[in-house]
Amino acid sequence: MTESLYENLLVERDGPALIVTLNRPKVLNALSHAVLTEIDRAVDEAAGDDSVRAVIITGSGDRAFAAGADIAELQALDSALAGQRHSHDAHRLLHKMIDLPKPIIMAVNGYALGGGCELAMAGDLILAADSARFGQPEINLGIIPGFGGTFRLPRLVGRLKAMEMVLLGEMIDAQEAHRIGLINEVVPAAGLMERAREWAGKIASKSPATVALVKRAVNEGLEVDAHSAAGLEAVYFGTAVGTEDRREGTAAFLEKRQPNFSGR
Repeated sequence: MTESLYENLLVERDGPALIVTLNRPKVLNALSHAVLTEIDRAVDEAAGDDSVRAVIITGSGDRAFAAGADIAELQALDSALAGQRHSHDAHRLLHKMIDLPKPIIMAVNGYALGGGCELAMAGDLILAADSARFGQPEINLGIIPGFGGTFRLPRLVGRLKAMEMVLLGEMIDAQEAHRIGLINEVVPAAGLMERAREWAGKIASKSPATVALVKRAVNEGLEVDAHSAAGLEAVYFGTAVGTEDRREGTAAFLEKRQPNFSGR
């Protein structure tokens, strides 16, 4: 890891996990272009290191995960084309995160608003501190969500609840976010990172080849009809059956021992 690559993030290894901390606490970890560029580099770092088995993304300080896009940068957008480019750049990063073969655990430690909520939704698992707050308040600025809020949010919470959040632009607390299916679990703030590391450790004990196939099957299956999703699942199931890890996993079960997965 080259520290000079990161001026707005803290990037560190913790066992099998790469921990990425948004580090602009004075502006509530706002997602500037520079921050998004550095997250892109961190994703590449995780992708290129076989010893990284999961990524944890969180925010510095105790107030915000990411309170949204950088408003000064939004103010500077001077045309519809500039707005489209801004949105496309973010989408490229979030799709890259979704396509990463390694799970991304979002540890939401505070406000996750606008682009911050959209960043969280690009994760595979979302943990939230009991003090966290979520929302898509873009409508209050005269814009709409531009980092995935209009299509990822309805997929997670349903059309009506998504419409409520996007049209009213109000925040919800972590307990409500859990109730509607936006996040996996609410955790006391003091134990948030411990829980994220625990989940990363559990994922690291699985076959990395199978973990990658699970991500592909779920994410690709969500984008097609049920019959096509069944076909994708059959292909990826077959791919898993053909791995050394499947043979090791079934043998370990029959021999009543823990499997030793190789990733092959």
